[in-house]
Amino acid sequence: MIVVNPIGAMLVYNSLTTSMDFETKRGVAAYACRLSAVVLIFFTLFGSHLLSLFGITINAFTIAGGVLLFGIGMEMVYARTSRAKMTATEKYESIDADEVSSMPLAFPMIAGPGTITTVIVLSKDVPLFTDPIHLGIIIASILVTIIITYTLFIFAEKISNHIGQREYRVVNRLMGIMLMAIAVQFIITGISNAFPSLVS
Repeated sequence: MIVVNPIGAMLVYNSLTTSMDFETKRGVAAYACRLSAVVLIFFTLFGSHLLSLFGITINAFTIAGGVLLFGIGMEMVYARTSRAKMTATEKYESIDADEVSSMPLAFPMIAGPGTITTVIVLSKDVPLFTDPIHLGIIIASILVTIIITYTLFIFAEKISNHIGQREYRVVNRLMGIMLMAIAVQFIITGISNAFPSLVS
């Protein structure tokens, strides 16, 4: 749950869905959490085998996720209109709502490189069919975290209503800076692990 950071995801969710109506917001929250759960469970079961098959390292996931988070943080700090914001026409077509659900909410905010890395590391030494108890514990932990995240998403607007517009903009920019810092740390960690000679 610490890796997912549901509170941080809630703030980003609230920022990206400001122009949406209640039903659209709830749909975004449900789809993002559902997609995240599927992704995390999939990587729990098959992640290490899949990455080995395609020659992809966990460090590559970490660096890629950091780049994505940095871009999101930049938009929040400079208060730019994100591509995730919906136009009047697209609002009814739910095009951008689907985009927001999948990226950046599902990935990399909820099922990000840190979370994917965690579930792969926890499950890589657990036999897929001979040790169902340990796999069940990991999957149950994922589901509990997703439920908590979804609950925070649903009440995000009520929480933000107690914060003034000026204070909210300040919090939004501070959150953007935090996201950029997390992104840079992701990139540093990924590069350090991939090229240990650079930091020795």
